Amino acid sequence: MITLQQDAEGFIRMNRHYPASVRIRINFQDGSTGEYSGQALNNAYDAALAEFRAKNNLDARGYSRTTAGRSNSGNRIDFVPVHPGMGAE
Repeated sequence: MITLQQDAEGFIRMNRHYPASVRIRINFQDGSTGEYSGQALNNAYDAALAEFRAKNNLDARGYSRTTAGRSNSGNRIDFVPVHPGMGAE
């Protein structure tokens, strides 16, 4: 089992997908804990990545379709927002 800690802003550090069958425990800032499957956290990661790409005008694969004079320094996320009870959604 993997244990993650929620930070003060409500995020966990997650920069990759976990195996779908692994169990992950999250210690939330309010003192509660929750146990989630890797697939549930992968879904939260994918949603956060899609939101990041939409806000930064990137396409679905993460590429910038702007003119060649501009560059995108980051095409990934490292932090995913979580909250107690998110597995029930």
